[in-house]
Amino acid sequence: MVRAGGTRSRGERSAATRELILTTAERLFAEHGLFAVSNRQISEAAGQGNNTAVGYHFGTKADLLRAIVRRHSERIEQLRTAMVGQVRDSTDVRAWATCLVHPATDHLAELGPPTWFARFSAQMTADPASRSIMYEETFRSPSLIEAIRGFDRCLPGMPARVRAERGDMARLLMVHMCAERELALAEGGAAGRDGWAMTAAGLVDALVGLWTAPITGPDGGIRDPRTTTKEEPA
Repeated sequence: MVRAGGTRSRGERSAATRELILTTAERLFAEHGLFAVSNRQISEAAGQGNNTAVGYHFGTKADLLRAIVRRHSERIEQLRTAMVGQVRDSTDVRAWATCLVHPATDHLAELGPPTWFARFSAQMTADPASRSIMYEETFRSPSLIEAIRGFDRCLPGMPARVRAERGDMARLLMVHMCAERELALAEGGAAGRDGWAMTAAGLVDALVGLWTAPITGPDGGIRDPRTTTKEEPA
């Protein structure tokens, strides 16, 4: 509530300060890495005279990282929930891959450049301790869990070791390609002209190809995983 004379209440000022700190921290972490940025630097860049402002509003660095993730997760959850509702009975790998990729890219497109969340996410996943925070927050999403289960139901049969390996590849592909495109958009170069829609389309194509690609066995033989739907042992 804005009081007479245009002044804001203490609660409004605190909320505005929190939002400014979150934006500043997300940008600095994205551009410089998690360990290269201190709370003091965030406070100074956010224009806070008190260098303990970050700790006062957020507590520990882990709490700050969680707050940044949660800042984006609500909208991504809304977008994914709508997509999952449209394909819930589908047995098409591409339909479920779309549910895994598009919510995040559509959210970034809505924000408009410059954004930092894709690069921030890449920094989070590069560090084991921070990665656990990112995964804990990410898998709080009911729609994501449903999308993963729907995607898994459509996959061809493959050894467990191949499934795990391709899962790691898929996560790296999504995280780091989004980070690269975000950087290109921020810098305004030719690589960023296609925008998020084409990035998402390319990622969906790549995921479908990755998960349905031929498998090389221990004996060097190659088989098409689409020829069977029965999962094989490692």
